[in-house]
Amino acid sequence: MPRLPIFTVDAFSSQPFSGNPAAVVPLTQELDTSIMQKVATEMNLSETAYVRPLDAGGDNPWASCSRYSLRWFTPIKEIPLCGHATLATAHVIFNNLGHSGGQVDFETLSGTLTVRKDGDQIVMDFPNNEATSLTDEEAQRLKSLVIATCSGMTVQEVLLCRTLKYLLVRLDDCYSSKDLEELLPDFSGMKRAHDGSQVMAVIVTVPGKKDLLYHAFSRFFAPLYGVDEDPVTGSAHTVLGPYWAKHLNTNSLTMRQCGQRGGDVRVRMRGADRVDLAGPATTVLQGHINF
Repeated sequence: MPRLPIFTVDAFSSQPFSGNPAAVVPLTQELDTSIMQKVATEMNLSETAYVRPLDAGGDNPWASCSRYSLRWFTPIKEIPLCGHATLATAHVIFNNLGHSGGQVDFETLSGTLTVRKDGDQIVMDFPNNEATSLTDEEAQRLKSLVIATCSGMTVQEVLLCRTLKYLLVRLDDCYSSKDLEELLPDFSGMKRAHDGSQVMAVIVTVPGKKDLLYHAFSRFFAPLYGVDEDPVTGSAHTVLGPYWAKHLNTNSLTMRQCGQRGGDVRVRMRGADRVDLAGPATTVLQGHINF
């Protein structure tokens, strides 16, 4: 029976059983997309990543290769960008597959993503996916989605990242991180409220205010991707970073994604169009999957 190597990695955490888990499948040749989706559905994690060397040679294709193909799948579909599964993939290459360098390039649906080691942190060079204001028509169309996500809470601002189809909802500043953690979205209502044509996921955020550790807090909900809530979402911070950098007048932020597992993401703005996201990762499982 054919089988593939597979790892599960907790991203944005140096401890097992926290942060955001992702499956990583190293490939040495192309795999049919339908098989990729079936494996991702079987793993039932928010993302399963498939990585393949593009310029390798020798007995160990992972040892010196610096350029890889990378694709990400939720349990129900392929997606254009995923931060935590990219971090998990780089962690596997650097720590489990014998890579001798400290930097790799991933060729993805979102372009080339450069990832490097920095001590116990992995730093990812991602595109800046800034959210912009809604038109009056968009605001009216998305009103029911905001209500289903944040029922009973006062919303201060709603923006849309059109690149990723992420809605950014900032709650009123009277709310704290504790209020955010207690938020209970109506996931069925969220699915009824939109069809994915304009929005695929919702980020809800509050400022850190006087918190000494974090500039801002967030949660991420994506029922249309088959993931009601994602614990720590790298791609969401390519939207949150530009937003809070502008409002807090700083290019370097430490942010906390709340929730049952949760995790920390270091964000650094690099000019007008790039964002560095950094965090640790730890391998929790290594084996093979049969198909």
